[in-house]
Amino acid sequence: MGITEKAAYLKGLADGLKLDHEKDANKLLLAVVDTIGEMAELVDEIDMDLSDFTDQLDAVDESLADLEEYCYDECCCDDDDCCCDDDDCCCGEELYDVVCPTCGEKITVDEGILEDGGCECPNCGESLEFDFDLEDDDEDADE
Repeated sequence: MGITEKAAYLKGLADGLKLDHEKDANKLLLAVVDTIGEMAELVDEIDMDLSDFTDQLDAVDESLADLEEYCYDECCCDDDDCCCDDDDCCCGEELYDVVCPTCGEKITVDEGILEDGGCECPNCGESLEFDFDLEDDDEDADE
């Protein structure tokens, strides 16, 4: 028996007693029974909302797991037995480690972020700007 059914049972017991609504003690008892009924309804609503929230959280968790798998599991370069060298990476763009001057945390960025000229630090929200040309660096390295 759920809390709403128990509250309805108490209300039925109180109604069956045929209490005199004019006596102070009976007024108190009837008010308590009514309050318990209202609280039971509220608890049921909270349970339904919590169930919906749990379902949504599970869906987000699954989506995040898919995203993590896509972002992290495809790259073999983190393994000691990597099948490619840095110049010929099968994973696409080269990654760079950058230290945020505000919070001191290391973040990893790819060439696309460098080409965009900056990003926001995921740790502290500081706007980071990158001011250099990747093509010039490649030409300097060839000389």
